[in-house]
Formats: sequence, C-alpha cells, structure tokens
Amino acid sequence: MKLTRNDFPDDFLFGAATAAYQIEGHGFGGAGPTHWDTFAATPGNVMRAEDGRLACDHYHRWPADLDLLKAGNFDAYRFSTSWARVMPDGRTVNPEGIDFYDKLVDGMLERGLKPFQTLYHWEMPSALADLGGWTNRDTCHHFADFAEVISRKIGDRVATTATINEPWCVAWLSHFIGAHAPGQRDIRATARAMHHILLAHGAAVDRMRSFGQPNLGIVLNFDHAAPATDTPADIRAAATWDGIFNRWFIEGITKGSYPVEVMEGLAPHMPANWQADMPMIGQRLDWLGVNYYTRHLLADASGTPWPSLRDVPGPLPKTQMDWEIYPEGLHGFLTRMARDYVGDMPMYVTENGMANADEILNGSVIDVMREDYLFAHLDATKRAIADGANVKGFFYWSLLDNYEWAEGYEKRFGLVHVDFQTLKRTPKASYHALTRALAR
Repeated sequence: MKLTRNDFPDDFLFGAATAAYQIEGHGFGGAGPTHWDTFAATPGNVMRAEDGRLACDHYHRWPADLDLLKAGNFDAYRFSTSWARVMPDGRTVNPEGIDFYDKLVDGMLERGLKPFQTLYHWEMPSALADLGGWTNRDTCHHFADFAEVISRKIGDRVATTATINEPWCVAWLSHFIGAHAPGQRDIRATARAMHHILLAHGAAVDRMRSFGQPNLGIVLNFDHAAPATDTPADIRAAATWDGIFNRWFIEGITKGSYPVEVMEGLAPHMPANWQADMPMIGQRLDWLGVNYYTRHLLADASGTPWPSLRDVPGPLPKTQMDWEIYPEGLHGFLTRMARDYVGDMPMYVTENGMANADEILNGSVIDVMREDYLFAHLDATKRAIADGANVKGFFYWSLLDNYEWAEGYEKRFGLVHVDFQTLKRTPKASYHALTRALAR
C-alpha cells in the first residue's frame, strides 16, 4: 500500500524542484555567460559537449510547467534564481532577468504554490569566474549583493530562501575532483572554495537579515558513507569521506569548526586567518534543506595522497547514475541532523530522486522503478518524523527531465519526460502515481 498525503502531518508540504540553468535556457533574456558554458565548451567535460543554451526552454514555457505542478496536487515549487541572469556580469542588474523571476513567482502564487527560492544553483557569472570564482574571497561579497538585489524584488512573496545549493558540489566536486565547472583539480583551490562557499552563505544571510528577509536556510547534500569492511583502516576511510561530504558544511555552520579528518589534508591550503570568518559562517539558520540520493562504500587506499580512500561497488540495485538505492540513508541523515546539529529546527527534504533511461512507448512513460524509489524515500521520511525529526516537506528532484550537468541530456530524473528535440512534456507514470497520492 503506497503512502498518501494523509500519512503525513497536516502542514507537511509536497513539492518538486528544478534549477535555473538546467531548465530555463540561457541563450536569451539578457542572461550573461557562466562558467558552465565555458566548462561545456571544453572537449571531454560534458557528454556530447551539450550545454544549457536552450535546456527545456522553461524561460518561455513556464506557465505550462507551473500548470503541471498545480495539476499534480503539489503544494510548493523549489526553483533557483540565476545569478548570471539577474546580474550578467555578477554586479550589474539586468531588468529583463529580474522581471522574469517577478512574473514566475506571481505565477506560482496564482496557482496556489509556495515559492521555495534558491539563490545559487551553480551558475557563476563568467566575469567573476575570471577573477577566481569561489577561490576569490571577494566573490562572497558580490554574492551578498546579488542576494540583496533579488530578495528586495521577490522576497516579499517567497516562502523560504536558500543561499547555496549543495556546497560540496560547488567546492569539492568542482575544484578537487574536477567533474563540474570550473573543472579544477587543485587542493589549494579546493580548500579556499570549501571555506569561501560557506562565507558567501553567511554573508548573504547577514545581508538579507539586515533588511528583514525571513525564513533563510541552506541546502546541503549528504551521502551515506559506510566502510567497505569492518577493518580500522576502512572505518577511518569512511570517517574521512563523511567529514568531507557530510560534516564539513553543517559543522562549519552549527559548530564553528571543521572536521579534524578533513583538516589533516586541507589545513596547509586554507585561506589566511580563516578562523576569523567562523562567526559570520555560523549565522543562525531558520531551516535546513537536506538533499539525499545514495550511499558509498569506502575502503582504505594507503600509499595514495590524502584523502587515501577509494570507492568500492556496492551490492544494491542502482539507478541510471550507477548510484545505489538506499532509502535508509535518508532516514539516517534526517534523524542525525536533528540529534547532532539542528535540534527541532524545521528541515525539508529539498531533493531526492533517481535517473532512469525513460522512453515514451505508446504515448506513455512507465517508470515503475522511480515510483518504488520515490515511495520508499517518502516512507523513510515518514519514519524519521516518527523518530523525532522535524521534517516539514519533501521535494522530488526533478519536475522535468533536464540538463544534468556533466551528463548533458543523457540522464533523466524528471517526473515529466521532455523530448529535447520538440520540447514536448509527457508526464510519466511516477507523476501520475504521486498526483493520486497527493489528492485531497
């Protein structure tokens, strides 16, 4: 028996999430170039060298996309406001960009949807990337300026504002692993980005609070880190990965410190006097967003440079991204955040979903695996609430098939299928199943 709305508290919100660069189309509306355009134009970085120039053309098709949310019985929509659209050079306001988000928010409200805004979902204006991006401390202050500009325009109508989406991806994945823009593999750049992304968060919160913007939070992504074996070396490898992925950001914000296991590698490369920034980073949150998809098994890799660990393939069923399906990890992080970091602070599952090789057959998309994934994670959320976590909502990633960053248009996460040639939208079986579950 699948869960329904009635299995959750009366004030629990159900939504879907998207991100600006992944759906809007970035080749019009006065949007400036981003470091993702540059990254995609570099051979070998993105599948088929695809970029977000057109994406799902949400910029022109947003009324119909919002209608899909309303027809799906959703309560809320998590969207992001592109820095490079609002301020194409990172500093100068583009009126057309501001007006787009003004209309978009009004469109949500007209359909009874609560707008959940994210300020930064990875579209760094190229002009700021040229100056070092997140390795440059000045970027933090430019980000606070952007937060003020867009919040003064639409902040009176949004339900919540998140500063940063997934700082681990912004910092580690993009500067150490090099898999996302700007595609660096440099430990010194990584240390600076890991710190500056949190400083930018704190500076933006401080700025928005100065003029009374309410309901401010951050969206962190979490990855269940388990040792491949019960040997001390593998346990230490898992603890190191847990520190890098899961604890660095939440502990910086809530404890004013960084994990010892991570500082073993990053300390020599940190910005000068970084400790003085911790009070700004530790601004009080009003809520926490939890993004969760999968787990990793970690093994010791002694003899290799820090962090001296490696992934071990797990035995569980996997998504199209080759990510293990492990709903228990979501329950674990929600209860862990409540127990160790945020107490009874409101939390939202701001992203959870899976990629699948979906195809339209006879006018329909049958994605039973996604239905099972979705309802298993809803059940994990329900159990976390029963165990004391103050979870107030769940947002599926994503409403639409979209530009999946370095995977181009290959990996489909959407509840709604998008034909990237015609841009036709086709709701999948998972969309219809969730629509039934959310009926009042």
